[in-house]
Amino acid sequence: MKKTVLTVDDSRTIRQMLRAALLDAGMEVLQAEDGVQGLEVLDGSMPDVIVTDINMPRMDGFGFIEAVRGSERHRAIPILVLTTESVDDKKDRARRLGATGWIVKPFDPVKLVSAINRVAA
Repeated sequence: MKKTVLTVDDSRTIRQMLRAALLDAGMEVLQAEDGVQGLEVLDGSMPDVIVTDINMPRMDGFGFIEAVRGSERHRAIPILVLTTESVDDKKDRARRLGATGWIVKPFDPVKLVSAINRVAA
């Protein structure tokens, strides 16, 4: 069965790169530009994995992770953080909020797909 991945990132370029990498890996892709839109997309879907950026307008990745973990329906979905940030306190904060893993941009498509398959297993 195909895995469905929701990507949440305010960069159009990153969204396009993610879409290409995930489609090439045979996955279905849902996309959102920020945490607010990510929650709207989640309203009508049940992805296997969420990949989110941290620094975004309207609702950042921390707020988004917290909202997903607070949702009865979606709280068990693995969340991978994909960001340019590599500071330990931000990683710790994301983990405390419920992030499953952390990938630093620029990302290697093969490693990203491998991480998604690992957490979705």
